[in-house]
Amino acid sequence: MDLLLLLLGFIPLLYGATLLVDSATSLAGKLNIPNIVIGLTIVAFGTSSPELIVNLLAAASGNTELALGNIVGSNIFNTLVILGLCVVIVPVAVKSNTVWIEIPLCLLAAVSLLVLANDALIDGAVFSVISRNDGLILLLFFLIFMGYNVSMMLRGSFSDEVSVKDYKVISAVLLLFIGFALLFVGGRIIVIYAVRLAESFGIAERIIALTIVSAGTSLPELATSVIAARKNSFDLAVGNIVGSNIFNVFFILGISALLTPIPLQGNANLDLLVNILASLLLFIFLFTGKGRQLERWEGLLFLAAYLAYLIYITGIFTSL
Repeated sequence: MDLLLLLLGFIPLLYGATLLVDSATSLAGKLNIPNIVIGLTIVAFGTSSPELIVNLLAAASGNTELALGNIVGSNIFNTLVILGLCVVIVPVAVKSNTVWIEIPLCLLAAVSLLVLANDALIDGAVFSVISRNDGLILLLFFLIFMGYNVSMMLRGSFSDEVSVKDYKVISAVLLLFIGFALLFVGGRIIVIYAVRLAESFGIAERIIALTIVSAGTSLPELATSVIAARKNSFDLAVGNIVGSNIFNVFFILGISALLTPIPLQGNANLDLLVNILASLLLFIFLFTGKGRQLERWEGLLFLAAYLAYLIYITGIFTSL
């Protein structure tokens, strides 16, 4: 029953995220905000709102293992599963800015998280924690990332159009509030029953966060990137994944750490290393074929790597 209620929590969470994006983009359109600005801000924030809400609620309730696992698990899922599926559907060409700036920023986010989280290993501290100071550092990195996005926008370097709903202003405002409410309700259900599920089976919250919760909160990115790949909108397919990973670490985890310091527990360093490896593989694979293109075999390797990681952390074979 706990598992069923946890899964049901994703329905209001994801529907709320959709309403939030649709209503906010409609309001922005009424205010004559350029399409590309809408894409870089509202849509980007909206697709990551499930991770944001779950993390804020988890941090506020002291479930820090859930908060860290959700972000790291989402980033691993984004790169290895979502991007892997996109590349299997169609080989993906990656533009120069993404290769030399955005993917290295994604790798920087993963490495920064490992460094900031390991006080005991690096400084010889009594325990390791992502402190409020670390949260501020992550948010400063996020400001740099947003500055880069603004500069790209001013140079007109983005070409993908964003679909904008046409609601009346009153309807858009009402749907905006409903979207926020559904996000809160869904996020609260997920946090409560993820903790209860972990207690029922006697397993770490980290495992629930890295598997069920992170996969569920990444569904908006999955839908956006797969649809974009099928339409050959490669900038959107890859940019959505890379941007989401950067946003998750620098902004969502930064805000979460400001709210409640997040201690490093259990085997969390393994997850942080896999997160780095996923970004590193993505960067390396851009130089293994002809041109800056991800091939189908590389997508299959991404999926196989995730399956191996999933089997290892859940101990499926060792429990047989």
